[in-house]
Amino acid sequence: MQGIANIRDVEAAESRGLPPDLPASTYEMIMEGASLNPQAPALSFFLTTDEHRQPETWTYQELLARITQTANFFHDIGVKKDSVIAFVLPNLPETHFVIWGGQATGIVAALNPLLEGPAIAALLKAVNASVLVTLAPFPGTDLWSKLQPQLPGIKSLKHLVLVNLPDRVRGLKHVAARFMQRRETARLHGRKGISGVVPRPIEIHDFDHSIRVQASHQLNSRRRFSAEDESSYFCTGGTTGLPKIAMRCHGNEVANAWSAAQFLGDGIGAGKVVFCGLPLFHVNGVLVTGLLPFSRGAHVILGTPQGYRGEGVVKRFWEIVESHRINFFSGVPTLYAALLQVPVGSRDIGSLEYGLCGAAPMPTEVFRQFQERTGLKILEGYGLTEATCVSSVNPPLGERRIGSIGLRVPGQQMKAVLLDEHGAYQRDCALGEVGVLVVSGANVFIGYRIPEQNKGLWIDCGDGARWLNTGDLARRDEQGYFWLTGRKKELIIRGGHNIDPLIIEDPLHRHPAVEIAAAVGRPDAHAGELPVAYVQLKVGATATESELAEFLKTEIAERAALPKQVRIIDKMPLTGVGKIFKPALKNQEIREALEVALREAQVSFRDVAVGEDLQSKSLVVTVRLESGTPEDAARAVLGRFSFPFNLG
Repeated sequence: MQGIANIRDVEAAESRGLPPDLPASTYEMIMEGASLNPQAPALSFFLTTDEHRQPETWTYQELLARITQTANFFHDIGVKKDSVIAFVLPNLPETHFVIWGGQATGIVAALNPLLEGPAIAALLKAVNASVLVTLAPFPGTDLWSKLQPQLPGIKSLKHLVLVNLPDRVRGLKHVAARFMQRRETARLHGRKGISGVVPRPIEIHDFDHSIRVQASHQLNSRRRFSAEDESSYFCTGGTTGLPKIAMRCHGNEVANAWSAAQFLGDGIGAGKVVFCGLPLFHVNGVLVTGLLPFSRGAHVILGTPQGYRGEGVVKRFWEIVESHRINFFSGVPTLYAALLQVPVGSRDIGSLEYGLCGAAPMPTEVFRQFQERTGLKILEGYGLTEATCVSSVNPPLGERRIGSIGLRVPGQQMKAVLLDEHGAYQRDCALGEVGVLVVSGANVFIGYRIPEQNKGLWIDCGDGARWLNTGDLARRDEQGYFWLTGRKKELIIRGGHNIDPLIIEDPLHRHPAVEIAAAVGRPDAHAGELPVAYVQLKVGATATESELAEFLKTEIAERAALPKQVRIIDKMPLTGVGKIFKPALKNQEIREALEVALREAQVSFRDVAVGEDLQSKSLVVTVRLESGTPEDAARAVLGRFSFPFNLG
């Protein structure tokens, strides 16, 4: 199985169909991967970059044993196939044990540990979690402090499973770490300890102690899996409100891992080494650097609990690559931009074969410079939580077209379609014609947990297939490559003129002083929106906002796309996986535009807040007026904009 070079290879793989003996579950898929060589290294972990040369390692036999023991523990405490096990954890070996052992028993809900306590609690309630796995108190960590006050309000919760960081500390430092943990627990809760602050209906378990006593050779449940059984819940979308909860089944995850394996071919398999730096609450970290390599007998290096955000990981990345002979890693554009600032020097990184890039379009200049400096093949791809993870990739053995999201993976259909103003299907797009990107296949999820959120999600194309509306705009060329042309909700609409943010962002990334850039629309009462660019400079680089604005005048031919303003900021807002969080920039522009309009109209106000309405999931503006300010004057100003607003 060499891999994919062109669309004919994709079609040839499909002509053979999905293997008739494709595993029914993720657990069985990992079993098959482990059977290739039970003594081969499966998972390695280092707690800090200073320890990366002596990682803790589990063979495939040991990894499967830990997963099985975890599943048997969950079974013992009453988890059924429709029970929800939620985890709020950093990147630890235990996180993998929980993900795959949990899916072998019930449904695993992956929650972002970077969220605040009330937000995590709202998600735990929304998924009806009966088991929560998280970190026990430890100095320098805040998960326990965030979650403990929320526990009394989560009525569905029956079991609290605590992972202890000292379990991952070796040698004499282990004793010191245990002492630090006891001291931290005493500082927080005194003599009563953890049991004194956890509601009585919730049973507390130590993860390591609980799984050690379990059988490791088979599932005690004797469960017979079906591909339609629900396997996982992942959160997607949402700004300030509750994110959408995507429900996936075992068949989705198995099919997508199989498709990705067909695509990468010999690039992923026994003897290959994969670095995992993306968080394991995100589908990319879980599938691309989890189930995919585990299903093929590859070796996964898990680098620090914080992944790429861990201290020294990016700074010493080439050293880590050289030391572990890493062949493959997956990242987001901001990671590649950061790695450009780290000289390779004399490091031998010849083992690197591919770097996968997704989550957001890769700036052309970052792509070009990275490949020139490192010689690494970047496979830019596209995927979404609702389609499990990977939908398209530039072919490893064929032409990699800069700016393209590549060819669709085998077993999943993809096309651009035209929809009417009501969102109904009109026709398929011709080659080169821009339309809404839709996908269909075994990897496409069940739907969102809240039924109302599924409105407009499915497109009836008249062929009997179940097509998912991705919300992205794209075109397809004659060779089967897809090109994203924007996202409906990210398009900047200036006086009816649609502006793709990439028209502004790509030139900025070519400027020698710019590390990352993002363009958003600023509300305007006359034009609707005006483009504004945000820029984070490279370390040590200098440039002014006016210099960058002048630079863009020579780079952007489309006059309407010239930014009204370029703003240099210290740090670009990022999501937990390192993707630029444009809603934060957009909300800032909305707030500032409304404040300016109110001041110009001499309307006195205290503050302007921009958020998301929890019921309608639409943006709403709240303005608090100064005492005595007539509401009619404020309404006259705010009414010139398209946002719903509240006055207080």
